[in-house]
Amino acid sequence: MKQITFFLDFISPYAYLAFKALPDTLEGLSYAVHYQPVFLGGLLKHNRLLGPAEVPHKREWVYRQAQWLAQAQDVRLDMPASHPFNPLGLLRLAVASDPQGLPNRYVCETLFRHVWEGGHDAADAQRLQALTADLAPPRDPGSEAVRDQLKSHTESAIAQGVFGVPSYAVDGKVFWGLDALPMLRDYLVGGAWFAGGTWADASTLPSGMPSRLP
Repeated sequence: MKQITFFLDFISPYAYLAFKALPDTLEGLSYAVHYQPVFLGGLLKHNRLLGPAEVPHKREWVYRQAQWLAQAQDVRLDMPASHPFNPLGLLRLAVASDPQGLPNRYVCETLFRHVWEGGHDAADAQRLQALTADLAPPRDPGSEAVRDQLKSHTESAIAQGVFGVPSYAVDGKVFWGLDALPMLRDYLVGGAWFAGGTWADASTLPSGMPSRLP
């Protein structure tokens, strides 16, 4: 049985769509998934990347495409009242729901629905309080231990080469994006492409661009 780590942040519509699509994509395979919340803002900062919502035209495209993809997948997706928003409260609630900070699928789905169904304010304090009461996490989401664990989750993801969400790690390989799900399945079924050296060769290809200035 393959062990897959699914890195997610509830702020991402693509993470939500990938979360919904994962069971059908991997149907018939033997696998287990660990859902690891990470702070997307931390990943972007470490890699010196702008978030999609920080580029005006890209922001508009992401919202259009996400809603088109949702209807194509027959998934309900309502844009929250404002986006982006601060996801830390939701991420800490997810971490607090499990002693190892790895929420189960039910918790993740509840948090994704909180954001992506109904068009409400995803970061509203009263809604977050009600959501916390419903999930009844065994740990305090506001505790230092939970905050540290979320930070550790994000640092662990960075160490594994994760730069965005959704990402999926298995056997030391990281697959990024909703559109990487078919590639992930191909790897899990022993696709012939992975037996060659192309995966490793990609990291050795020299760049013709100058290094980014500090």
